[in-house]
Amino acid sequence: MDVLKIVLQVFLVLGGVFLTFLILLHKGKGGGMSDMFGGGFSSTMGGSSVAERNLNRITVTVALVWFVCIVGMGLLERFAK
Repeated sequence: MDVLKIVLQVFLVLGGVFLTFLILLHKGKGGGMSDMFGGGFSSTMGGSSVAERNLNRITVTVALVWFVCIVGMGLLERFAK
């Protein structure tokens, strides 16, 4: 059980950092923090709708893995002896 808990904790930390990075990569819908990180530059690159869709899919997948890690850790804590 300790090995599973450590693995979930590692996935949780790595997933959180990677999820933050992926969210900052998204194109901004208006003013905000995403414009500070190159939002004006991405507007000059036309035709990136496929890349944006793939980025959305990757972000949702990483968020689901992160959520499963949180639920798994909660279940381990709840039912651990």
